[in-house]
Amino acid sequence: MLLEPIDWAIIGAYLVFSLIIGVWVMRKAGKNSEQFFAAGKNMPWWLLGISMVATTFSTDTPNLVSNIVRTDGVVGNWVWWAFLLTGMLTVFVYANLWKRSGVLTDVEFYELRYSGKMAAFLRGFRAIYLGFIFNVVVIATVSLAAIKISGVLMGLSPVQTVVIAGAVTVVYSSLGGLRGVLLTDFFQFFLAIGGSLIAAYVALDHPQVGGLEGLLSHKEVVSQLNILPDFSDPSQAIGIFLIPLLVQWWSVYYPGAEPGGGGYIAQRMFAAKDENNSIAAVFFFNAAHYALRPWPWIIVGLASIIVFPDVASMQEAFPDAANVADDDMGYPAMLTFIPTGWLGLVVASLTAAYMSTISTHLNWGSSYLVNDFYKRFIRPESSEKELVQVGRISTVVLMIVAGALALALQNALESFQIILQIGAGTGLLFILRWFWWRINAGSEIAAMFIAFAVALYFQFAHAHTGLPEVTGWEELIIGVIVTTIGWLAVTFATRPTDKETLINFCKVARPGGPGWQKVIEQARDEGKDTEPLEDEAWRVPQGLLCMVLACIAVYGALFATGYWIYGKWVLASVITMVALTASVLLYKAWRKLIKIQPDEELFKEEGQIEE
Repeated sequence: MLLEPIDWAIIGAYLVFSLIIGVWVMRKAGKNSEQFFAAGKNMPWWLLGISMVATTFSTDTPNLVSNIVRTDGVVGNWVWWAFLLTGMLTVFVYANLWKRSGVLTDVEFYELRYSGKMAAFLRGFRAIYLGFIFNVVVIATVSLAAIKISGVLMGLSPVQTVVIAGAVTVVYSSLGGLRGVLLTDFFQFFLAIGGSLIAAYVALDHPQVGGLEGLLSHKEVVSQLNILPDFSDPSQAIGIFLIPLLVQWWSVYYPGAEPGGGGYIAQRMFAAKDENNSIAAVFFFNAAHYALRPWPWIIVGLASIIVFPDVASMQEAFPDAANVADDDMGYPAMLTFIPTGWLGLVVASLTAAYMSTISTHLNWGSSYLVNDFYKRFIRPESSEKELVQVGRISTVVLMIVAGALALALQNALESFQIILQIGAGTGLLFILRWFWWRINAGSEIAAMFIAFAVALYFQFAHAHTGLPEVTGWEELIIGVIVTTIGWLAVTFATRPTDKETLINFCKVARPGGPGWQKVIEQARDEGKDTEPLEDEAWRVPQGLLCMVLACIAVYGALFATGYWIYGKWVLASVITMVALTASVLLYKAWRKLIKIQPDEELFKEEGQIEE
């Protein structure tokens, strides 16, 4: 065990602080389900944005990045960097639509957009599938990272880690609801940023690494530094770079990067006090997630290659964690060199990252189980007090099941790839359902089941069929093609959504565009007032322009930071100028999109949280 009393004191102080916040907001969070799951729908953009960043600042993320860097190099990070396109599409096309919808969860959306028993089934099934099954897998993956970190730094067994970390998180998240999660996330964000910077500094200071110059010149690291792939190597260029950028970002459902928005990102949009705050919150999240955070993790991952060149060296160094050792343990292995005091702060930051992610998933998953299953199908007459109580109980149950699953997992990257495959092919539907009236509940049901069936086939059956072996990206492409053909076929083979439901959806969300003209024309032919069905202007073209500019700005900041670190001054300077130019153009395009002046409400730090 590497921690000294001062380290334990720092960690303990943080845990107590988190519990105090949960108790402090417990009464307000318990007023009704809207307070418990959406913080009263009155939150400012800056708090929501920071909360999203903190949520994705999870304990498994640095482990995942370390795993990628050790196996595929820096360029391997395109497997998740590509999701920036998804994020910015959500910012500038879907954030205002989600906020307008007025729903409490994105699963409730199904009965706003679709009609009949199939819509009800879809809402109930997705509530269980996402709220319980899918959510438990994600929580378990994050808990696996906590198991590896605590095994290396504290000598705790997997069971001890799950029980201790899970218990503290469950207490404050079940007491404070989303409001408590948001407030703790605010402090967890800064603590996590500080911890990652300390980890990177200490990794560079290691005698075997020899500082930044020693790291960048080491023979085992030089080949891992490329930010862009070697295009002369088709296997790397296609699988690591082209597939994520051309296919994966729009076709795959992944928590935090859902095409068209969804999950806990949508939950934060619902909690915003208005559409502009919803848009700004998701923009801040994506900018910070991709441009601010990756490089400290990458540096630690690169340094780990020198100090721990293979898995065997980690197993030898950490016998207590030998049974879960893998390349994703490179990050926690490097943390063992942090000196006393600082180590306590870093472990507290990792604890904060863990608690932020888990608390969000617990509250988000519970919102589905309560609002979209219990209230909708079990006890529609339930009181608000009862809903909050059920929410707190389901929070505890989710943590118990996820903790048990975490004990059976081995590798963070493996879990990441499984989740990608399960969602392969569903993304295009999530993008189009807002803008094409013909998509119905049957389309979504088909996409969900086909994608899941394809994932099961490749995971358990393909190797036994005698067919040629396929790579990970080939599995993804096959999954996308099969799923897309399947849900399109079902769309045209089944009856469209009820006309009145479609008209009501247009009235509430006002998506606009050519995909709704048939519905609007039918309403007009029936003598209905169609003005409330249309937005004042179709914002998608301007939104797509903002999306492109935002991606250039954020990717530019990400690459420029890397090249400044690499000491490539000319290239870094050019990319920095590109990022700044794109940012200025984005600012102008954004003002036109949301039709406000820069000194108006969006850019003011107003809308403080109610006491």
